Amino acid sequence: MIFIVTLAFIAIIASLGLAMYYMLKGGNGGKIPSNSMSKALALRVILSIALFLCILISWKLGLIEPTGIKPGQ
Repeated sequence: MIFIVTLAFIAIIASLGLAMYYMLKGGNGGKIPSNSMSKALALRVILSIALFLCILISWKLGLIEPTGIKPGQ
């Protein structure tokens, strides 16, 4: 499970970096299509939602347990 979460975080950061690259390199005079940045950011949103759902499903199945301050302490 830790491997999947780590891989998802790396993919999210890579997608953000790719969007930054398209933002800095693209434009009207560049060779990169203008919608590439929005596609990279949309991919980041999809990956973030998928990561959240995987964590939620893992919690419901009992694969991970929440920790922290217990109620009443």
